[in-house]
Order: sequence, then C-alpha cells, then structure tokens
Amino acid sequence: MAKTEQQHRQDILDVGKLIYQKGWVAANDGNISVRLDDSRILCTCTGVSKGMMTPADIIVCDLKGNKIDGARERTTEIAMHLTIYEMRPDVSAVVHAHPPVATGFAVAGRPLTLALLPEVIVSLGCVPLAEYGLPGTPALTAGMLPYIPKYDAILLANHGSVCYGEDLYKAFFKMETVEHFARVTLVAELLGGPQVLPRHEVAKLFDARERYGVKSNARMEPGRPVVAEDVEGVREKPQITREDLIAIIDEALRSRGVLT
Repeated sequence: MAKTEQQHRQDILDVGKLIYQKGWVAANDGNISVRLDDSRILCTCTGVSKGMMTPADIIVCDLKGNKIDGARERTTEIAMHLTIYEMRPDVSAVVHAHPPVATGFAVAGRPLTLALLPEVIVSLGCVPLAEYGLPGTPALTAGMLPYIPKYDAILLANHGSVCYGEDLYKAFFKMETVEHFARVTLVAELLGGPQVLPRHEVAKLFDARERYGVKSNARMEPGRPVVAEDVEGVREKPQITREDLIAIIDEALRSRGVLT
C-alpha cells in the first residue's frame, strides 16, 4: 500500500534523527528528499538540524525546485536531488550526509571501489568518487553526472556522500552500508592492506544479485568494483627481513647520535 504524504513526512523526520544520532551530520548539515508523485517532492529545509526537525520544517517543491508549500526555505542542494530524480526514474528518495569515515575517504580523494565485501558488491557494486563542485551550485551535480545512472551511492570529493533508492529507508540503509564499508576499508589499510577479491568471485556475486533481493531494472548495468587482477603489482608489500629491519633502525639511531 502506498504511503500517504503524512507518512512520508514522518519518515523524513525519523531518518533525520537517525543520521544525526549516528554522527553522520553535524549542526545543520545534510538533506533528505522523497518523491511524492510525478510533479512534487518533499525535502528538508535549510538551517535546521536534521535531528531536531518538526513537520513544519518539511518543504514541498515541484520538479524544478520551486517551493509549493512550507514555512521555511528548501535545502540549498535541491538541484542534486532533482538531478538524481530526473536521471533515475526508479529512485523515490535521496539522502545526503557527511558520515565521517566515508567523508574522510572523499577528502583524501579515494573512492571506495575495491572488491572487498560481498555484501557491498551485491548491494552497491562499489562507491565512486565524484569530482569536487561548490555545494549549492550546478558544479556540485556536474561531477556526479557520469555516476548517477550506474551507482546508488556516490562519494562527493571534499564534501560527503549521497545515496538513493526506491524508498527512504533503502536510501538510508545504503548510506549505512557506505559508512560501514569505509570503516572496514580503513581498518584493513591499518592492518597492512586489504585482500581484494578476484574477478571470478565478483562475477558470482553479481550473478546472485536478484537472489539476494536486489531488483534489476532498465537502467545501465551497475558499476563493477576493482578486482584483485586489476591491482596486482600496484599494491605489492615490500619484503623485509628481520636483519634488514635491525640494520635500518641501527642506521637511524646512529644518524641521530644515539649510537656511536
């Protein structure tokens, strides 16, 4: 049964509280929207914490971004939402936030595209990095255009992440997956580097997408992650013996006058 507008408004309030409580936004950061029909969307307003919104803070806009109803001003990043809806007819909700670990990768200029976790490969494929664009301007969406048709989650350089799906909770869960993926990747990096899955294993996971409940649609084939064969020789770990390590430490101490 289709949800009423009031139910969609409540979903936005609830998801806003969740992303605030999880620390994915600070102060008034982030924005959320839901497509109501072929001519209207609900979206969050600007200048209000996503964890402290009331029903009166939700704005109704048309698909050109013009405000139809609401006491406050719509989010300044409404164009990003509208672009996603225009390019993805299958999408009915968009969540933009700044989850700290995923945003750390975006700030470092690193996409989350390695084939590491089966759950991520099945649900998202991978998470590319869009070039930086000034928030609230057309430049923000310009860098996203190559990725919107093929991906359901995108890192935004020096900014954050945006995820979208068939409904608001699916978009929220994709954001949760992105941040979890970023945290696991960071831990793997700290432990010496991740072990990337080979191409044949990734192919099996893509073949199993429908079995895992990932619906297929008429859009382009989802972007595939970088597999082990693509990174061989690029991320080779240096081989060092115990004797080599002792010699390096000894030389460093002597250069500092600690040893003579």
